[in-house]
Amino acid sequence: MKVRKKYLLLIASLVWMIAGFNIIKIGVDLYYPYFNILNISLSILIFVIFQYFVFSRLVKKHTKRINEYSIEFQPFYRFFDVPSFIIMIFMMTFGILLRSLEAVPRVFIAVFYSGLGSSLLLAGISFGFHFFKTLRKGEI
Repeated sequence: MKVRKKYLLLIASLVWMIAGFNIIKIGVDLYYPYFNILNISLSILIFVIFQYFVFSRLVKKHTKRINEYSIEFQPFYRFFDVPSFIIMIFMMTFGILLRSLEAVPRVFIAVFYSGLGSSLLLAGISFGFHFFKTLRKGEI
């Protein structure tokens, strides 16, 4: 199925917001027994690190790539490139294994997933912002 290239930004937005929400939910569901200023600070630090070093760059990279497509209609899955799908599969598999094998303490999952999920959610919101910005400007 092909879509206008501008809708790839919307698809990316929805995928990342859903992923972010689900990861936040896992973290928050486990957070209550570990709720203290240190853990909140660590979650915020994880959020900032992922947002600055990973997801803000990812949003810029993929938005630029999508905007530069010369062909208007693209397969719906082209909101990401192959390396990004591989990274996403690796992250999902690794996260599921960590939880199912109980390889790390629950406090780690609570703190890390809350920060990571928040950053993922913001990446999704950022893709949405770029989508609506292109609609407003009449671009792509």
